[in-house]
Amino acid sequence: MSAYLRVLFVSLVLLNAVVSVVDAQGRDILPPVPTPTDIEPGSITCDECPYPYPSKYLDISVYSQDVRISYMDVAPTVTPNGHTVMLLHGNNFGGFYFKAIIDGLTAVGFRVIIPDQIGYGKSSKPLVPYNFNSQARNTWLILQAEQIDKVMAVGHSMGGMLATRFTTQYPDSVERLVVYNPIGLSDGRYNRPMPVIDEVYERILGTDYQSTRRSLSRYVGHDPSAWNDEFELYTRIRSSWTLSSDFPRLAMVQALISQMLYFDPVVYDWAHIHVPTLAFGGAEDLLLGPAETFQARMKVLADTVPNGNGRVHLIPGLGHVPHLEDAEAIVQPLVAYLQEGVGS
Repeated sequence: MSAYLRVLFVSLVLLNAVVSVVDAQGRDILPPVPTPTDIEPGSITCDECPYPYPSKYLDISVYSQDVRISYMDVAPTVTPNGHTVMLLHGNNFGGFYFKAIIDGLTAVGFRVIIPDQIGYGKSSKPLVPYNFNSQARNTWLILQAEQIDKVMAVGHSMGGMLATRFTTQYPDSVERLVVYNPIGLSDGRYNRPMPVIDEVYERILGTDYQSTRRSLSRYVGHDPSAWNDEFELYTRIRSSWTLSSDFPRLAMVQALISQMLYFDPVVYDWAHIHVPTLAFGGAEDLLLGPAETFQARMKVLADTVPNGNGRVHLIPGLGHVPHLEDAEAIVQPLVAYLQEGVGS
């Protein structure tokens, strides 16, 4: 990809607040760099974004507002195996960042559906209440439109929460679940009150390149050398949104979504999952604090899934977005797990 296209590779990177992320000694995780001067405003509907595959759009209604949800629908590159995988993105991304995983799945016969949730990526950005039930319903409407009866659901980060809720809300539509480096592994409502939405909104309006870079650096807190061109690209992407005249609207959408993440925990859904489930990802995820905390909660997740259907597979040395660090290390075991369900 040319340097020009890499700058244009704009997609919605949502952050709930602007924070300075430091290591255990109080130092910035990454060495400082000058603020780039060549970042231009990007459209909040990602019109100019070169997603890895073409997008489709489905017109739906959300709280009586007419909106459209975007999704990629990628066919297998070999003989189809008759199964579909649905990839659900994290809060700081749209479906664009799944290319390595998409290609690994289509290469063994899977069809892959990759939605941009309402409020993200190429999908509409309505000012409405956001919750996982609504997002699950919007996702189910895509499957209905495509006449897909069952999927293997894979959700990364926030998408892990959504994949879990989708599985419990539409149990007949899911044959296998992968919860991939999820957030929401505990109910944090009892540790702090819900932030005031106006204050969250004002903090998001203050986002700039440097604060965004510090925020995204938490993904490589386990190993700063894992910061690569893709992470740097997403820092530039996030900065491009802040330069748009539509950024105040996007900032309010982000603030509304932050409420969803606070008051809609899915930890109580785990006991109601009735399909094979894999708690999966990089073992050095630091978003909950020490990596040992993340690892322990992933074990609780797997142990809570009834009937021995839960399993854990964590890969040492990788953090919260491991397929951006080492795609091969992630794709191979993920594909192998999903292939167990083919023909079963």
